[in-house]
Amino acid sequence: MPSLKDLKNRIESVKSTRKITKAMQMVAAAKLRRAQEAAEMARPYAEKMEDVMSGLAASVGNAEGAPRLLAGTGQNQTHMVVVMTSERGLCGGFNSSIVRLARTRIIELLGQGKTVKILTVGKKGRDQLKRDYADHMVGHVDLTEVKRVGYADAAKIAADILGRFDGGEFDVATIYYGRFESVISQVPTERQVIPAVFDASEAGDDSTLYDYEPSEQAVLEDLLPRGVATQIFTALLENAASEQGARMSAMDNATRNAGEMIDKLTIQFNRSRQAVITNELIEIISGAEAL
Repeated sequence: MPSLKDLKNRIESVKSTRKITKAMQMVAAAKLRRAQEAAEMARPYAEKMEDVMSGLAASVGNAEGAPRLLAGTGQNQTHMVVVMTSERGLCGGFNSSIVRLARTRIIELLGQGKTVKILTVGKKGRDQLKRDYADHMVGHVDLTEVKRVGYADAAKIAADILGRFDGGEFDVATIYYGRFESVISQVPTERQVIPAVFDASEAGDDSTLYDYEPSEQAVLEDLLPRGVATQIFTALLENAASEQGARMSAMDNATRNAGEMIDKLTIQFNRSRQAVITNELIEIISGAEAL
């Protein structure tokens, strides 16, 4: 049974931990507001750009000379898996859920005899995947020094992926990230970016209202690389908001658990102290009666 001093030290230690988790929760709440605003502001732009490209893609179709980013290489053998996670931990199961979704897909592709190449964005995803798939990892993007994600960061990642595609290193590229819904809900998301995939229902009939100069194919060929960068930028913003939401929720739970632990330890401390006092009184009474 721990002594009174041990219990007291443990209570003080848990109280210190609770102060830290509470402070981290407040910091995450402040960062979440900015990150959520950025993610929500980017969504309409990304959706409108996708609508425009969807309409153009429906017009171009599989015509001869269609952009490679739309038509693909004609093969489905080599897959580039881009796993986007956070640089820091203490955010619950946010990173693990993204890696779990990516790992499921990797196992499926390897089981089909496909070649898998992994590009990680964020240290936590790299640390988890390199244990089992170090031989498949071809690159890593470190955003540790980036305080606030910007389009330039996404453009660099997109340029790297597009350069690898132009070099014939892969046939299909898919990104994995966490889509922000609320503080308690971040949805692991899988999205194919190369070759571009559009929902036929999103194209609508708007494409008949526009005349494009130069041709639709030329415009689409210019927009597709921008579309890849836009999707990566949107994913980074969603990830940033999801990370702060998950961290806020995790630190709130940690603060509550610390409070419950302090209450239990305080009760144990009081009981132990009461037992010590009772024993001392018994010894005093026994000694008095012996006299």
